[in-house]
Amino acid sequence: MKRYLEDAIKKDLGKKIILLSGPRQCGKTTLSKMLEPDFDYLDFDYAEHRLIINEKSWDRKKSLLMLDEIHKKKNWKSFLKGIYDVEGLKPPIIVTGSARLDTIRKTGDSLAGRYFQFRLHPFDIKELKNTIEPEKALEKLKRFGGFPEPFLEESDTFYRRWQRSHIDIILRQDLIDLEPVRSINQIETLIELLKKRVGSPISYASLAQDIECSPKSIKNWLQILENLYVVFPVRPYHKNIGRAILKEPKYYFYDTGLIKENAGAQIENIVACCLLKELHFLEDVFGADTSINFIRNKQGKEIDFFIQVDDKKFLIEVKLSDDSLSSSFKVFEKYLPQAKKIQLVDDIKKEKTFPDKTEIRKLSSWLADMDFGAI
Repeated sequence: MKRYLEDAIKKDLGKKIILLSGPRQCGKTTLSKMLEPDFDYLDFDYAEHRLIINEKSWDRKKSLLMLDEIHKKKNWKSFLKGIYDVEGLKPPIIVTGSARLDTIRKTGDSLAGRYFQFRLHPFDIKELKNTIEPEKALEKLKRFGGFPEPFLEESDTFYRRWQRSHIDIILRQDLIDLEPVRSINQIETLIELLKKRVGSPISYASLAQDIECSPKSIKNWLQILENLYVVFPVRPYHKNIGRAILKEPKYYFYDTGLIKENAGAQIENIVACCLLKELHFLEDVFGADTSINFIRNKQGKEIDFFIQVDDKKFLIEVKLSDDSLSSSFKVFEKYLPQAKKIQLVDDIKKEKTFPDKTEIRKLSSWLADMDFGAI
């Protein structure tokens, strides 16, 4: 199946080093192997491949060099910089990893001007719309999540087995490779607690009390889970960015099938994943300036998602079946008068457009044709 980033990466291949990151088993290696049929693939997790990487003895007659998990190599950015500066891109290089390679922007400029970054996400309704009807795609995302293997297998038993293995590999292989963490059992407990808090602002102090650790440890573990593409935060919006950092965020899972007990939280998690994937696509492919937040006032009134794409603003509310217009739009529209207001409803009776252009739309159909007009 052709992935949504394939054409964009092919266009940039050979111009810069390609950094392709994303959750483990979301299809990064498969996508990379589809770019060029004649490739040399080296995985830093394998001793034999590590030797070839350290010797720089890969086959330079190949049309593509794929370096997987090389971020686990000490001084990997300087290593790539040296190759780029001495040899150029002959062959073109794509670097894949299941940890956040985008942190390179925050931790040094040794590769500045030498790479383009792409973030691959699991399947969503928009990517699948040409092969699966949107409503059916949504039901499968609820049941199996969007990771290719369990999604295509369509088996509840297979998904449960895959899910346990997936988390186990992340915590007992990827995490230990990147962080000196001894509290794996506590992090597993944290994941279970986060599943029950999807859609609600989390309290570091409350989680710390439940797990019997410090709030500082909770913040550190959440950052690790974010770096390993297990969860991602959506922070409250404030004009003062410093205040936003201090306020309590919400956390969502990349694996949408994990949230089973609360249908409302699950559908909100699916929408969060679809929105983040679209924003990352607009950033990585077109250089758009984007952000995703939620809005809540002291009285508890809330809008689930506030999206900004360049100078465009969107207020998005998510409902399971309530197609009466949310009163929260009226509360916040005076502060964001230019924002387009959209209410997405899973089980909807009738779509509506109001005189002020506020829309109530069928959730699956809107996500399939999502367009923030950035380009």
